[in-house]
Amino acid sequence: MNHDRLPLFSLIGRVLMCSLFIVSGIGKVAAPGATKAYIVSAGLPLPDLAYLAAVAVELGLGTLLLLGFKTKWVAALMALFTLATAFTFHAHFNDPNQQVHFLKNLSIAGGLVQFAIWGAGAWSLDGLRTRRA
Repeated sequence: MNHDRLPLFSLIGRVLMCSLFIVSGIGKVAAPGATKAYIVSAGLPLPDLAYLAAVAVELGLGTLLLLGFKTKWVAALMALFTLATAFTFHAHFNDPNQQVHFLKNLSIAGGLVQFAIWGAGAWSLDGLRTRRA
């Protein structure tokens, strides 16, 4: 493999990974009532707080992942959020659609774990900070 291309592949991976979170966060901001109703339907307490936490993770941490800032910590938190979401909202294994969503969340968490281990790569704010140090 041409190692000169690794920073590009890492950037592409971050863009692809964070796109789901950022688009989902925008959707939550656009429809807070529907999002809170879904949170209530899952039986979670404090739907306003859960809503704000979801928006913070999806938009805030999603943007930090895109930029590659504190990537290892950000990705670890996002992986935990994604696993919690899988078990809270998609663990209805008698519904084939929910099974797919559950497995997708597990896969997304796995990808985030890779960023938590390996970081963002050279084309990131973390990479820039490392080069300056």
